[in-house]
Amino acid sequence: MCGCVFALGAAFFPRLGVLALWLFTPLVNRAFDTIVVPIVGIIFLPFTTLVYVVVWNPLLGVSGWGWLWVILAFFLDLGAYAGSGFGNRRRCGF
Repeated sequence: MCGCVFALGAAFFPRLGVLALWLFTPLVNRAFDTIVVPIVGIIFLPFTTLVYVVVWNPLLGVSGWGWLWVILAFFLDLGAYAGSGFGNRRRCGF
């Protein structure tokens, strides 16, 4: 039971972080023009969305080393999906 609560907390941390940034700061509204992109980002790529919002600059957008952090966050999201798929495959006996 305790492991499940920890896994849920770890999985939803970036989503909660983006939601907190969205509710309490103007960072998400500055980084995105529409409401659709951040919602899709929260659902499918939460780490990437969180890092993009944090490194986005009002004058330049994302530039330089910021793109490195966004790409690393993207690979972290992909790794999370791959890890959960691998764990489910091992559990099913494939």
